[in-house]
Amino acid sequence: MNLQQDVRHGFRIGRAEFVRSLRSYSGNTRRLVGLGIAVLFFGGNLLFALPTAYLLGQTARSVSAIPFFGPAVTAIPIVFVLLSMLRTLERIGSIEAEELVLTTVHPRAVVLGLITAEIGRLLLWFGLPVGAFVAVFSLGLGSPLLLITGGIVALPLICCTAVWGYACGTGVLRLLRRLPGVHRLLKVGGIIALIGFVVVSQFVGQYVVEVGLLHPYLSTFTFDPFVEYTALAFVGTQIAQPLSIHSVVVFGALIALTPVGLVVATRQASILWFTEESNRNTSTRARTSSGGFTAPQPFTRAKAGRIAWGILVRGRRHPQELSHLLMVVFFIGPLGTTVVQASNDAIGLLLAGTGVGLGTYLAGASFGLNPLGDDRPQLPLLLLTETTPRTIVRGRLLAGVAVGLPVVVLVPLVSILLGTRPSYAAAFAVVGIGLCLAAGMFAVGIGSAYPIYEEREFWGSESVVPSTLVMLGYLFVISGGTVLGLVVTWFAVTGNLVLTPVFLVGFTVYLLLTVGVSYGSYRYAIWRYRQYTLN
Repeated sequence: MNLQQDVRHGFRIGRAEFVRSLRSYSGNTRRLVGLGIAVLFFGGNLLFALPTAYLLGQTARSVSAIPFFGPAVTAIPIVFVLLSMLRTLERIGSIEAEELVLTTVHPRAVVLGLITAEIGRLLLWFGLPVGAFVAVFSLGLGSPLLLITGGIVALPLICCTAVWGYACGTGVLRLLRRLPGVHRLLKVGGIIALIGFVVVSQFVGQYVVEVGLLHPYLSTFTFDPFVEYTALAFVGTQIAQPLSIHSVVVFGALIALTPVGLVVATRQASILWFTEESNRNTSTRARTSSGGFTAPQPFTRAKAGRIAWGILVRGRRHPQELSHLLMVVFFIGPLGTTVVQASNDAIGLLLAGTGVGLGTYLAGASFGLNPLGDDRPQLPLLLLTETTPRTIVRGRLLAGVAVGLPVVVLVPLVSILLGTRPSYAAAFAVVGIGLCLAAGMFAVGIGSAYPIYEEREFWGSESVVPSTLVMLGYLFVISGGTVLGLVVTWFAVTGNLVLTPVFLVGFTVYLLLTVGVSYGSYRYAIWRYRQYTLN
């Protein structure tokens, strides 16, 4: 097939993939609700950013006068390539009905289609808010032409970074297939890097900006030729710069590198798709058992305990099933600045409270937010076994509590070394134990209400993750309940608690909601398991 046919077929594949993505959202009520919540949340942030964009356009007198313009546009191609790599690893490393498509069209058309569809999806998510920001900025600047010139400048950059990011992503997938050890190491390293980036950014970011350590390095991170190319978007405006040879060279490089990147991406994808995965260790793995399902004490005292131990062992062997726990990093990370700025007397208490909050979250989120979806491969066996649904739900509940309980107990005890009184630490730990149990029961209920059965591929591994709507709802409910419980505990142990009628009524309502909602969720999860039949 020639290039013209491949381009035509690629655009058709891209359109079909893009439409299929839209239909997957429009045909799923749960996804529509989650999408609506995301639009409300990020749309609210955008509304606050638009006046800033208008003011920035009114006050801009030159490109160099725009704050952080040089470093920001220098980072754009790097971010685009990394984003393209991530999406390749997560989603577009292969196509639906791969065997049928690859025997119908050339791999180059498939690569073009996948990249085109992904560009469309990202433009739908990020292009609309960025376009709104640029439109308001152009209104403040007094030149609506910026939308057109900006699109013309951005198009070669998007195409070039997309194909090279896809080429690098497929190359990483090939490496992960050949070296399973690197695959595992990369997962662990990526998780540690993500946690480190979020936490360190909260610890260091404010100090760097306030002290002014950032400014000397901005000029080092600025690539002037690319800045001059990006400045072409302001042609026809009052802050336009003269055309330079560097901007022309960058434009020519982007145009020239795009087809080269397409060739490399096609080559990498062809090798990935048409090469069999090595199975030389399959027979050895089939004959060798790693053990681990012999439950230790105290898990052997009841059948629910043995089920909990099996869930824990499966979580250790398949850590990708716990990838959804990383969401909490983005909520706990901002506490880093508060902890650093706290006085020596308060840092221990903050650490104890953070430990209770984290342990309470883990008690339910680890294994309780998608119980039916996690048990999907074993549902026929579970339906035929004599084990009651109550025991199965209790086993999943105990598995989560086994993860969260050490955190809520040990972290407050460790905070004693930072100045926390032993009585305060003990009170926090005792309250944390009760909150862990409540969180675990609430999680299995809300997770059973919205089960997810579809597997999704991430970094070459397929796993079932809970619904984002369920995770956010659980996080907000548990965080609110935990904060209220810790505040009351703090006032009680310090002797500052005043037993007024208003407090007694409010605290009674809090206890009734905590116990009632948690137990009701636990009973609902048992009921949902009982409703499943072999049909």
